Amino acid sequence: MPDAGSTPPTPGTTRHQPVRTIFGALMLVMLLASLDQTIVSTALPTIVGEFGGLAHLSWIVTAYLLATTIVTPLYGKLGDLFGRKIVLQSAILLFLVGSALCGLSRSMLQLIVFRAVQGLGGGGLMVTTMAVVGDIFSPRERGRYQGIFGGVFGLSTVLGPLIGGFFVEQLSWRWIFYVNLPLGLVALAIIGWAFSVPSARRRPNIDVAGASLLAVTLTALVLLTSLGGNTLPWLSPGAIGLAAVWLAALAGFIAVERSVAEPILPLYLFANRVFAISCSVGFIVGLALFGSVTFMPMYLQAVKGLSPTTAGMTLTPMMAGVLVTSVGSGRIISRIGRYRPFPIAGTAVMTLGLGLLATLGIATSVWMACLYMVVLGLGLGLVMQVLVLAVQNAVDYRDLGVATSGTTLFRSIGGSVGVSLFGAIFTATLTTNLAAQLPAGTTLPAATAPAAIQALPSATRSLYLAAFTAALHPVFLHAAVVAALAFALSWFLKEVPLRVTPPADRGAGEGT
Repeated sequence: MPDAGSTPPTPGTTRHQPVRTIFGALMLVMLLASLDQTIVSTALPTIVGEFGGLAHLSWIVTAYLLATTIVTPLYGKLGDLFGRKIVLQSAILLFLVGSALCGLSRSMLQLIVFRAVQGLGGGGLMVTTMAVVGDIFSPRERGRYQGIFGGVFGLSTVLGPLIGGFFVEQLSWRWIFYVNLPLGLVALAIIGWAFSVPSARRRPNIDVAGASLLAVTLTALVLLTSLGGNTLPWLSPGAIGLAAVWLAALAGFIAVERSVAEPILPLYLFANRVFAISCSVGFIVGLALFGSVTFMPMYLQAVKGLSPTTAGMTLTPMMAGVLVTSVGSGRIISRIGRYRPFPIAGTAVMTLGLGLLATLGIATSVWMACLYMVVLGLGLGLVMQVLVLAVQNAVDYRDLGVATSGTTLFRSIGGSVGVSLFGAIFTATLTTNLAAQLPAGTTLPAATAPAAIQALPSATRSLYLAAFTAALHPVFLHAAVVAALAFALSWFLKEVPLRVTPPADRGAGEGT
């Protein structure tokens, strides 16, 4: 197999723009996209301490994930129609505008809104980079390179909280957004140079109705899981109304996708068993990952008393686990040409790791928590990028972009639902526990800022931390249960022999 640096130029590259340069640029874009899914987590207690609004804490993460989720299939389709280069450049610019606005926020509402703007750009970064890999490399080679992407994703999963903690302590939480600006501008410059200009393409027929109905469907679903049973009782008119909007929009989306010429998410893809199972497993992986990892920095800071930087560093073992198994599995897949065993093993290890995290308590040592996170990371690295590889190998090349975005879409939906749902579970459980354990009239801090918690009287602090830790247990336990469901589903993933030839009629950066 040729090395990345010696691969002959594809139709989308030139002799002066080797595959290694393009792949390096894609890695930087992937880092930007995945970094912002986790960089905020360490800063959440500080942000809430400044703005207040503990009940809306999860929305700082959910707003980004929801916006990313909504536009993911749209970017996949636009990439197929217009070409990857212009779509990727546009996404980077929108992402940078959102990042700057987030850093300038002066209220919780502004931050949540600007995080959504940032997510509208971020949604195009990850899915377009993965589609370009599908343009350049054969499915057999892709295992190796998708594994590296998985390593970048795993690195950012932990590097994000680490960088976020450093900025919170040394500068300001606003720098977790400002840091994107220089990185994004560098990526934009490299993309402009490294990708060839796409050739002329046909007149696009954008599925506006489908995109709009999908946005309404996903928004209603996330609002329902976030507010239901917490702000809105499940049988309240508000919750019932959200459920009705969700079902009506979903039915409308399905009807539109059956009739339009260029559907944003072709329904015939779901007849492909590999695509259907990969999307289902990806949804659960996203739900378990983002819905649980978001709360780890809170536990480490509030319960274990770690600084934001130290809390970020404590998540490093999970990154190491993801890096080892993601890169390792990618190389093995390229060598043996088989991918099915890896999601099965990965979801099993994930379930074990989340089950161990459900046992965290006040007395649990930081080293033991690190060990639990290593187990979770090892499982994640075996699953995430393998699902994308399996789907790209199983569909026609004309559907490469939309199939890649579809797989990413369901993982993003899982993440959005997971963060909002587990956030609601955590908030409701904490409120109930505090009401049951603390004496009447006890004054509590308005936010979860670690300094405010540590300033509580000793007896009150002990009760508060016990209630806080107990509220995390159902979060990790529910995540473990859904991970077990992913393990069961992964057994139905079909093994399709990996093709050994790359697409011959297109290159990186080209569309139809």
